Amino acid sequence: MKKIMLNLLVLTIIMACKNDKEEKNVVVVNYPETKKVDTVDTYFDVEVKDPYRWLEDDRSEETEAWVKSQNKSTYAYLDNIPFRDELKDRLSKLWNYEKVGAPFIEGDYTYFSKNDGLQNQNVYYRKKGDGEAEIFLDPNTFSKDGTVSLGGGLSFSKDSNMLAYSISEGGSDWRKIIVMNPETRDIVEDTLKDVKFSGISWYKNEGFYYSSYDKPEGSELSAKTDQHKVYYHKLGTPQKEDVLIFGGTPDEKHRYIYGSVTEDDKYLVITPRVSTSGNKLYIKDLSNPDSKLVTILDHTDSDTYIIENEGGKLFLVTNLNAPNKKIVTVDASNPAPEHWEDFIPETENVLNPSTGGGFFFAKYMVDAISKVKQYNYKGELIRDIELPGLGTVGGFGGKKKDAVLYFSFTNYNTPSSIYTFNPETGKTQSYWKPSINFNSDDFESNQVFYKSKDGTKIPMMITHKKGLELNGKNPTILYGYGGFNISLTPSFSITNAVWMEQGGILAVPNLRGGGEYGKIWHDAGTQMKKQNVFDDFIAAGEYLIENKYTSSDFLAIRGGSNGGLLVGAVMTQRPDLAKVALPAVGVLDMLRYHTFTAGAGWAYDYGTAEQSKDMFEYLKGYSPVHNVKEGVEYPATLVTTGDHDDRVVPAHSFKFAAELQSKQTGTNPTLIRIETDAGHGAGTPVSKTIEQYADIFGFTFYNMGFDVLPSKTKEKIKG
Repeated sequence: MKKIMLNLLVLTIIMACKNDKEEKNVVVVNYPETKKVDTVDTYFDVEVKDPYRWLEDDRSEETEAWVKSQNKSTYAYLDNIPFRDELKDRLSKLWNYEKVGAPFIEGDYTYFSKNDGLQNQNVYYRKKGDGEAEIFLDPNTFSKDGTVSLGGGLSFSKDSNMLAYSISEGGSDWRKIIVMNPETRDIVEDTLKDVKFSGISWYKNEGFYYSSYDKPEGSELSAKTDQHKVYYHKLGTPQKEDVLIFGGTPDEKHRYIYGSVTEDDKYLVITPRVSTSGNKLYIKDLSNPDSKLVTILDHTDSDTYIIENEGGKLFLVTNLNAPNKKIVTVDASNPAPEHWEDFIPETENVLNPSTGGGFFFAKYMVDAISKVKQYNYKGELIRDIELPGLGTVGGFGGKKKDAVLYFSFTNYNTPSSIYTFNPETGKTQSYWKPSINFNSDDFESNQVFYKSKDGTKIPMMITHKKGLELNGKNPTILYGYGGFNISLTPSFSITNAVWMEQGGILAVPNLRGGGEYGKIWHDAGTQMKKQNVFDDFIAAGEYLIENKYTSSDFLAIRGGSNGGLLVGAVMTQRPDLAKVALPAVGVLDMLRYHTFTAGAGWAYDYGTAEQSKDMFEYLKGYSPVHNVKEGVEYPATLVTTGDHDDRVVPAHSFKFAAELQSKQTGTNPTLIRIETDAGHGAGTPVSKTIEQYADIFGFTFYNMGFDVLPSKTKEKIKG
């Protein structure tokens, strides 16, 4: 195909003036012209134009040329921001501290991950006893530019004498699995290829279960993947001989299927899903070669999984008739729901349990703040665990035999630290704390509650420097997600720390659609109730403005993936709310999202345009790509995506940016920054992440009117 001709048009002029008497400084942004085609789809007798459909072809020369021309235009603009390099330098300096992961024992060795500071990928180390730690596996050696990363953690065989791990190339969700002898660090057999959305679960020392799709026809980065399959790989055999366990027939067709083995090797657990919420549940007795799959649940009305077993006694975590989740027990010989007995009953707070050291740990969210209770295998409460403060804890997991467990603690102004926990005595000790050039005592984080449009009370954490003046002029990022039962709990971020050092406010509301208050809260932000999420986010912005934290001129709205949809919907519904919009890797074409890769699996949250006429009209009513209008001044917008994103394909962002550039009125720039050899986010090299945030924050401050960083001047505002 011929490459598109770049007809550079002067579409936006940004004017910065010190006062009315001074000459205006003019920065010109040149946008490439994006051709339009006559593609029209018909839904329930309604014709919908899709003029930028050609941008969905990620393999075409035209799309490649468009990406290059957009990046050229975007970087020409970003290069004019005077403090961009200062932000990059500060991000690099703050990022440059040692980060350590919680250790775990396999065989004679203790393993842990570490990053010296600015390494693109974390490195795995190990040590024997009290000996010196040695580098075990360094993903930074996988590629020169750091774009090949580990696809997850390390998975050891039951005797710890074999290891399997996956790698991702260019941020893709497609993985390769490598099998290694950990003692010699030799690769012991051929690499498994074309693996996607998979765990690695060992059966004894003989082999492991994993999941994947058949390689799609067409582009592997955008073609639909619809039938997941579970395989068993026996060590020493080629991948072509791997045994298909589940997913090979029309009756077994599901978009996500996972196979895992219980710690005692007694059961294989199969969890098929048609969407990201709700699963069926089956088990197979591995001690009997002739055993068949036993059905525990044959419907997807709940999220239910096996967390533990004692022989034939199963412990299940479920939200079936318990929206905040509970743990039940049942005998594997007769495991249907009518035989379930409560073990840890449902409470008013959402449960997220784990096991380790011979105990259960019930981790609860209380208004998005962590609380932890410890139980024994009789269901008796042992203790409430004292935590280091108000924030988010992770961990409290391990093998039954572990004598020491580990947990992490963090909040918005406290970098993550690791603690040891003795499950017998309840004693907690500090294991590792970061040495970082950031003084947490200079900042404060407060939770407020505000009312959404329909009167629903929504919690929001607001973090900033102490002594903040509520004058309506504080640069503020309002960050949200609101979907897929995902909870935004307090956690430290280096990038957010740099923002707050500049006097910026970080505000994070817990929107409906998330999991902070269980299944009811999640469902209140799905399908025909999705507008609740946008209303919650708009109300959060209005709260910040009404209470003088900021004003529309100093407010930026930001979110990624489903949060990118949130930003796109809110900026098209309320273009006056914020000065800056930052949609990242967003789901922005709601009529076609389900036609790409595994997008159809998101239908529980979104519904689809083919589902019904009402659902089509509802989706079209908020779909960002379809709601950019002529004659409207939208916020200064920096769309960000990766050219290898095969989860939310970059065509969403391409089409949205093209619509904005075609229709934007006024002086606000509408740019798209497309990272090459990058995917949805996981595994992105540190160097690329630093560059991304220098550009994002630089763009944000600059379009709020700052010509120097806020921390450098008292005269902060231009004009």
